[in-house]
Amino acid sequence: MLVMAEEKKNKRLWIQNLLNRYRMVVINETTFEEKFFLRISQFYIIIILTLVITLIVVGSFFLVAYTPFKEFIPGYTSSTLRKEALRNSFLLDSLSAEFQKKDQFILSMKTALTGETEGEPSSLSEPVGQNPLRLNSENLLTKADSLLRLEVLQEDKYNVIPNDIANVKYLLYPPAKGPISQEYDPDKKHYAVDVVLKEYTPIMAVANGTVIFSEWTAETGHVIIIKHDYGLLSVYKHNSSLEKAQGDMVKAGEVIAKAGNTGEFSTGWHLHFELWLNGYSVDPKNFIDFSDVL
Repeated sequence: MLVMAEEKKNKRLWIQNLLNRYRMVVINETTFEEKFFLRISQFYIIIILTLVITLIVVGSFFLVAYTPFKEFIPGYTSSTLRKEALRNSFLLDSLSAEFQKKDQFILSMKTALTGETEGEPSSLSEPVGQNPLRLNSENLLTKADSLLRLEVLQEDKYNVIPNDIANVKYLLYPPAKGPISQEYDPDKKHYAVDVVLKEYTPIMAVANGTVIFSEWTAETGHVIIIKHDYGLLSVYKHNSSLEKAQGDMVKAGEVIAKAGNTGEFSTGWHLHFELWLNGYSVDPKNFIDFSDVL
């Protein structure tokens, strides 16, 4: 009991000492005149020190987190480095997109040469085949309106670049004209049209471009492939001879080969013509008029 009483007494004394006030006086050393005094206790000192330390910690945090001062602290990256890293990230995304385009182009080249594809080829939407006069079924258009609409549809019929992709007119020149012996049929892996031609008929480029392949293959004979603008690729197979070499620049309508009957897969004098857009095969008849009837 005496021990417990002693402990309680010591505790009360400690609390009392903590709350005891002290007088801090500033006096003139010569005249001993009192200039300033301050009443303070140990409890107030502890509170003030706690507040000061808290302010220092919080201020340091905001100073480091939200000001450029942190760049001077070892271990933190500078704003210049962060901007450079962000720019490199965007650059990497752009390069990745370009590599994907190149891969798609190489795949289309491989498919055009081998005739094999890993997936179903997609084709552009069928050209508008509606008769403009049907648009006048409710007699809301005049005869002049119908004739103008007909003229516009005829101009857009063979535009290979859809209007939602590029606001341009990109019409293709017929490589040759004649009857079609075999239609475009992706289900049978025939990604081309076969145009029946006479011996050594001139074969012409469908548009301006660069020859990227001009060689002989055992299956398809003399083959020439031209790369055009807007991701367009044209392929000409079974030729008897080639007039252009790899790397040559050609213009629309320029003679690039002579029709032939070469290669193991050829069944007569004709042109095997393929058209690829952004790595996907399309039906050439949707964009080129092969009819030799004026």
